[in-house]
Amino acid sequence: MTTSSSLYRDCARLFMVGFPGTHIDSELAALMDDGIYGAILFKRNVGSAADTAALCHALKTRAGRPFILSVDQEGGRVARLRGAPFTALPPMRELGQRGDAAQVERVGRLLAYELRALGFDWDFAPVLDVDTNPANPVIGDRSFSREAEEVARLGVALARGLEAGGVASCGKHFPGHGDTTTDSHLTLPRLPHDLERLRSVELVPFRAFAQAGLASLMTAHVLFDALDPGVPATMSPRVLQGVLREELGFDGVLVSDDLEMKAIAGHYSVEEATVQGTLAGVDLFLVCHNADVQRRAIEALVKAVESGRVSRERIAQAHRRLDALSARFAHPAEDRLALLGSSEHHALAEGLVSTFTGRDPTEVMLASR
Repeated sequence: MTTSSSLYRDCARLFMVGFPGTHIDSELAALMDDGIYGAILFKRNVGSAADTAALCHALKTRAGRPFILSVDQEGGRVARLRGAPFTALPPMRELGQRGDAAQVERVGRLLAYELRALGFDWDFAPVLDVDTNPANPVIGDRSFSREAEEVARLGVALARGLEAGGVASCGKHFPGHGDTTTDSHLTLPRLPHDLERLRSVELVPFRAFAQAGLASLMTAHVLFDALDPGVPATMSPRVLQGVLREELGFDGVLVSDDLEMKAIAGHYSVEEATVQGTLAGVDLFLVCHNADVQRRAIEALVKAVESGRVSRERIAQAHRRLDALSARFAHPAEDRLALLGSSEHHALAEGLVSTFTGRDPTEVMLASR
């Protein structure tokens, strides 16, 4: 630590990190000791259901405090947990074509059940981007629909199912990534639409999500010409404070997309992205790969608070929102793996598995036993 331990911990709490492999290495352990909020797991961290549950248990036990574990488990091509005993869910586009909000909410409950059985607290789903551009390389069938109102209706339903099942939802990617032609993992996309169009299309699902009082939203690393043509949404007070907080009334946790994506890393230092993002209103930063980058980001925020560029009240505001999410969704280290394949699991999946896969749910769930 480079400053008082209390300030360092206060700043470290605004970070959720990724890490390599399937064990807690020394760099991750040190970050946990310094107070990071939690960790995100990717394909590289996931083995069998038992192995993944053991890793989640080890992380929470090692932290010795509420430690939030997150994952991208959308269904379709974005699902970190695959194969029996997990339910094979289709892309959200297929659910959208069915148009059954009650079924979508049930899918959310099923996702929550399977995630909680392993020890996860937070799912970075649903996608609230509207699928208006067939050439979009990164959203496409991850979206429920080409109609904004349908994305809003079904996105809220999935989120409600997740949260009813005890897992925090996270709508993404604010204020909309659906009509871009490039992938923010690789470059910085730009959306040229005027504000009237944004309010009638892109912002519609996020307004519904805010009004529903759901847990969290994720920012998009995208330039929006009508809102702030020179600054990505993740770093823009006009977008995050002006539109999301003030116009749409969202008061949940606002989490950044990964700061190591090229849309940010190719144009800004992680230090500047962190400080500007904090000033813009981000409560929690994802830094998903490199421990050195994670440290640099935390230390930049510490220095910004010490210099007065970022107020302590802004840090405290983020803490209040994170505290509220933890109070609802942080679960202790516990052995729940036996719930997978149980009669309750079967009841949640019954009808969904056969509808989406053509297979009997018992066959799917017992395949790994």
